[in-house]
Order: sequence, then structure tokens, then C-alpha cells
Amino acid sequence: MVTSTARDVIQALAELADEKVAVGSARFFKTGPGEYGEGDVFIGVRVPATRGVVRRHRDLEPPEVETLLDSPVHEHRLAGLLILVSQCTTAARAGEDAVVEKVARFYVDLVLRGRVNNWDLVDSSADHILGTWLVEKPRDLIFRLAADDDLWRRRVALLSTFAFIRRGDASTTLEVAQRVLGDRRDLTQKATGWMLREVGKRVDRALLTDFLDRNAAVMGRTALSYACEHLTAAERAAYRAQR
Repeated sequence: MVTSTARDVIQALAELADEKVAVGSARFFKTGPGEYGEGDVFIGVRVPATRGVVRRHRDLEPPEVETLLDSPVHEHRLAGLLILVSQCTTAARAGEDAVVEKVARFYVDLVLRGRVNNWDLVDSSADHILGTWLVEKPRDLIFRLAADDDLWRRRVALLSTFAFIRRGDASTTLEVAQRVLGDRRDLTQKATGWMLREVGKRVDRALLTDFLDRNAAVMGRTALSYACEHLTAAERAAYRAQR
């Protein structure tokens, strides 16, 4: 049986590349000097098209996925991560815990090596892989990632907790949010506020308001704004007045 290779994926993406899209993506993902995505390379493939390529190459073996993740091209890395998400999701649905763990450990290694290094790469993979693996397990790894000052590792920690929120468990999200409140970087602020908002929407509104009652005065403006989005206008004003 012939399986896909990284070369197949790269060729398929190259056929979809658009220079104008690449220029816009480079600007949108802040690839300029000193920006969070500095040096990231885009070839101009839109996400739906990338997902189409992924659907045809979901059988990619780990060494081939690693080749994609080691590429300087953003879309190659995104495709590799989406393939891992597909493999992890399929294994989880089938109850293949050993496969889920294998994919998740591989993913963590990629995170630690700095290959999951833009916000869309994190957001499309963290909860589907790391979160899925740790739903019924200790969360120590998430807390270690949250304690790391690296922007992307910290965002992986925050976004991985979305998997728990979807299952009605807000405990890890609230603890991680508490630990990173002092981080004023925009992408950490947005991720923190986003996850807190989801706690209020999907788990228990009282858990969110209790957190805000205790922390609104020391939260960054962006995190607080995101967290309050679904509260009443009066509640939003009251929490903002505490800053």
C-alpha cells in the first residue's frame, strides 16, 4: 500500500499557492522585524484549501509529518499539525489511547522545539491533541508549559484547556489563567480572556464572575475585555471600573 509523503503534501500546497495571498498573510501574521511572527514564510494557501490537502494525506507517517513541521513555510507546518489533529481525533473516537498518547507526545516535542510557533498553529492543534490526551490524566505538563515564558508554549497551555471546558471542567483553565495574569503580551491576553469567556459560556457563568470578582483589578485590559464579552453592559462596566 502506497502512503503519502511530505513531498506529496508540499507539491499539493505549491499548486495552490498565491503570491498576493502570501503577502497579505505575512502582514496579518506579523512577520516583520521584532514582531511575534518574525521570519515566518508564507506561500499563500488559504486555510480551507490546506484542509483539503490534509484530507487527502491523513495517513502521513511521523517522520514525514516532522519534515513538514521542520519547514520554514507556514502552510507546510499548518498542514502537518492538521494531519496530527486528524490522526489524534480518529484514534480518540476509536478508543485507541496508545495512539492518542503517541501523537500527543510527538506534538509536545514539536512544541518544545519551537515548531508550533504562530497563533493559528497553536489554536488549531493544542486542545485537539494535548487537551484530548490529558482529559482523564494529571495536568502537570500544562502547568509547566504555562510557567514557561515562551509565548507559544504558554498559549498552548491556555488553549489546550479548551478540551476540558468542552467537557464541563473549568478547573485547569482557571488555574492556568490565574498563573499567567501578569503576562501583558497581547496574544497571551487574548488567549486568557477567550478561555475565561468560554468558561462562562460553556461551564458555569458563576465560575467566570467569581474569577473576575477576585482578579478584575489586576487583569490586563485586553484579557478583561475578552472575558466580559457575554456579560451584561452593567457588569462589563463594573469590572472595567475596578482597573
